[in-house]
Amino acid sequence: MQNYRDSDYALNKFSVGIVYRFIDGTIVTVNTADYIADNPGMAEGDFQKIKKDSDRIYLKQAKGENAQTKKNSHFDELDGIMPVSAMSPEEMLIGEIEAREEAERLERRKETANRALATLTDAQRRRYILHYAEGFTLRKIAGIEGVAFQVIDKSIKAAEKKINSFLAKNR
Repeated sequence: MQNYRDSDYALNKFSVGIVYRFIDGTIVTVNTADYIADNPGMAEGDFQKIKKDSDRIYLKQAKGENAQTKKNSHFDELDGIMPVSAMSPEEMLIGEIEAREEAERLERRKETANRALATLTDAQRRRYILHYAEGFTLRKIAGIEGVAFQVIDKSIKAAEKKINSFLAKNR
């Protein structure tokens, strides 16, 4: 059985950053400063939300792995010793409730984001997604589209204004 402290969940939970373990055993931790440097316009609060989400995702993954391990284990293989769960039934139930609530919140956020993006023109939406979701610089987008940097800058600022207005009205 895997040592609980060596699980991806434990690594992530007890780290100040978000931990990624690759198949070759390499472990990379993304901290607040790294996140903010790679995502201009984001703040520490945004990173903490993502960190909390990653903890929940890793917890769900660990529960799934534990459940599968239990299904694959036969009682006689354990020499008559029943495995002890790392979490109490209450903690497991709370985790399930939190996971469901988080999934519902995420679904609502996606719906709101899609409705907010629908308020943009095609050009604004394309540019906004290229910049914020794909990480393209404004100059790179301008180069791709063959327009001046200022056009892209104005377009994204207008998109941000529309999105902020939509979100303010729909809170």
